[in-house]
Amino acid sequence: MSNPSEPKTLHTDSGEKLQKVLARAGVGSRREMERMIEAGRVEVDGKVATLGDRVQADARIRVDGKPVTTSDGQVTRRVLLYNKPEGEICSRSDPEGRRTVYDRLPPLRGERWISVGRLDFNTSGLLLFTNDGELANKLMHPSSVIDREYLVRIQGEVDDDMRQRLLDGVLLEDGVAKFTDIVDGAGEGRNRWFYCVVMEGRNREVRRLWESQGVRVSRLKRVRYGNCFIPSHVRVGQWIELNDKEIKDLCDTAGIKHKRQRETVEHKETRERHERKLRKSPGRKPQARQLKKARPE
Repeated sequence: MSNPSEPKTLHTDSGEKLQKVLARAGVGSRREMERMIEAGRVEVDGKVATLGDRVQADARIRVDGKPVTTSDGQVTRRVLLYNKPEGEICSRSDPEGRRTVYDRLPPLRGERWISVGRLDFNTSGLLLFTNDGELANKLMHPSSVIDREYLVRIQGEVDDDMRQRLLDGVLLEDGVAKFTDIVDGAGEGRNRWFYCVVMEGRNREVRRLWESQGVRVSRLKRVRYGNCFIPSHVRVGQWIELNDKEIKDLCDTAGIKHKRQRETVEHKETRERHERKLRKSPGRKPQARQLKKARPE
């Protein structure tokens, strides 16, 4: 007969792998979660977890002492596309009291929106949010080789040699970076617009690439993320929810299997009502133009 005072073991054949549950909750990628578990930074039901543990849906999980809100894997996958204005930060709160990208998003019951990458304070444009941490991590991971297209206004002379250097690769503080495509936009002389594509999401990568050539970036807007563009009726500061087909396309891009989801009548009506509201006051036509799909050699 077992002693009831003995600690229960977490490693059982039932439940889900702990690192998978944490990744879905948006704490980090599965690899990152495995490292955190091995470092003893994760607790389950008051006990330090070990790699290989499986947990039940009602498990109390803490990472670095902070509780983690988890789901049972049956939550409907949702994705928002937000047209970020300049002057908003990609944090949930700001000690300086500045507006954050989360301020305008619709509330989630028992879940939270996870940002797919970040845009800095002075950058505007397309930003994706999801309630699925695994999808967010896959979309951000360099191995997914997802192209991001930006519209940038440059102050300074840009010649063919500079463009070729930016396409060949430039050594920055964190390694070699490059654009996979650069296309003329508008303007002439020392104040011109360009469309450019990067395959990674490094911090301020587009600005740093251009500034390495001695020119100044005066405006920067992300206009595409993979196969997602900003719809013409979604103005700055507005969001729209992707439908099931659009989410499937995004999952295909990320290399994640997507099971067709049946929307509740209430959710479908809310989503469609919000979209009709946006279309009643259409914004300007999108500035983005399709660049050739760049892939690593």
